[in-house]
Amino acid sequence: MDSSATTRRLQHLSRHFKASNITTPPVRVTVTGAAGNIGYALVHMIGQGRLLGPNQQIILTLLELPMAKDQLEGTMMELRDCAFPILKEIRGTTQYDQGFMGCDIAILVGAKPRGPGMERKDLLAANARIFKEQGEALEKYASRNVKVLVVGNPANTNALITAQFAPSIPKSNFTALTRLDQNRASSIIAQRVSANVEDVRNIVIWGNHSTTQFADVSQATVQQSGISYTVRGLVADDAWLQKAFVEQVAKRGGAIIEKRKASSAASAASAVCDHIHDWLIGTDNGTFVSMGVITDGKLYGIKEQVCFSFPCICKDGNIKVVEGLKWDQFQQSMIDKTLKELLEEKDMAFSVVVTK
Repeated sequence: MDSSATTRRLQHLSRHFKASNITTPPVRVTVTGAAGNIGYALVHMIGQGRLLGPNQQIILTLLELPMAKDQLEGTMMELRDCAFPILKEIRGTTQYDQGFMGCDIAILVGAKPRGPGMERKDLLAANARIFKEQGEALEKYASRNVKVLVVGNPANTNALITAQFAPSIPKSNFTALTRLDQNRASSIIAQRVSANVEDVRNIVIWGNHSTTQFADVSQATVQQSGISYTVRGLVADDAWLQKAFVEQVAKRGGAIIEKRKASSAASAASAVCDHIHDWLIGTDNGTFVSMGVITDGKLYGIKEQVCFSFPCICKDGNIKVVEGLKWDQFQQSMIDKTLKELLEEKDMAFSVVVTK
């Protein structure tokens, strides 16, 4: 391991040790779909301190469907048996009012999965209704500064719907998970160039968390022996970076299902922790991360309001999109493709939940 990587790790540990001397009020975190595959992995990672550090106490609420009440109770039993010191309270419920009351962080994992014979429009319609209800519940019960991360797919459009039905909560407080895609991309590049994955920085996921997403390495670097190299320079194969790599990242979830016969769980939960941690604790200097955020009509010429993944930096609990990055013709074509899909999703979903 090169000395620069070791130094960064020690600095990271030092920040955590310093935090141990700080006493702060507990943070209220709600996880929906908490007894499902992703939720089960996630709540244990939260207990281990992955979300906000090992010294921040958390009041953790697990929200599930009534039909999953037994699985919910079993998950709570296991959490208690872990005896995680940072979990001040562990609560479980099947009711929105109890689940979202006063919550500071809402992680919306639960969503209707695609079933046999279900068309894309049917999946969008079913989830649009679910996330409309959750938006209304957040509006009614959550903290006015609640930070919301939507994980359940289609995550980008579900995040947009949730925000639409929680009008008193700032749109900037609603995000969708694309950090999993960034983590996948970083791992693939690290393997390709024989680097440590933590030394791969600034791969950008643009657009939708779907097969149209664009994993872009134009800003990405790799640290080796204290020297920063561009990913393009180390890989030296633009044809692979523009096709096989992009497709591998976009289709990784499907590849995992084919092998595991189940969808990604631990990797998704880990990405959730990365997303929330960086949002609230802050990103490292010179590093940006991919987050689905709701557009304001000014970002990169995207006039329509959608939840679009951009490169972001975070400080003091605020997200700032990295602006001014230039797109060439190939990049623009990929952006146009994923934006087109998001607009189609928006039209289909909102036709179900918005009464004219």
